Amino acid sequence: MRQAHHPQPDPVAPGQESVWDYPRPAIAERTQRHIRIAHRGVVIADTRAAWRTLETSHPPTYYIPPTDIAMTHLPPNPARSICEWKGQAVYWDVIVGGERIVGAGWSYPSPTPSFAGIRDHIAFYAAPFDEVTIDGEQVIPQPGGFYGGWITSREAGPFKGVPGSRFW
Repeated sequence: MRQAHHPQPDPVAPGQESVWDYPRPAIAERTQRHIRIAHRGVVIADTRAAWRTLETSHPPTYYIPPTDIAMTHLPPNPARSICEWKGQAVYWDVIVGGERIVGAGWSYPSPTPSFAGIRDHIAFYAAPFDEVTIDGEQVIPQPGGFYGGWITSREAGPFKGVPGSRFW
């Protein structure tokens, strides 16, 4: 079995939290931070009622209630995946002005009991959109393209997803 090499956590500045202090197994908690997603001038989501999931080495992933999402722009996608903590995910495309972003979001219609709060809330990858902000700050997508975490100035890494992090 391959030994996991854990990197040295980055220094934590005032007002930051280290992703290396996040728990494993993962947890979900409510957040009142202002989450906004817009693309081609259309607001896809705008909320202060999201949940965030926290897992060691990952930046937070934000789950937005469907009441705060422009669901007319989100047709379902047939893709499915399994998360060891949350259960089976379903995927969503986003359509804005004739542009279709395939698999841009995902949700858990029947999450495991410890993630019941995120039932039917939708998380989005940040990379495909023009604007993804938390409290007005443009987020940086979690590296690697697989995970959906969002990085702001409030999180200290390094973050899972960079080359060499597969076994963290």
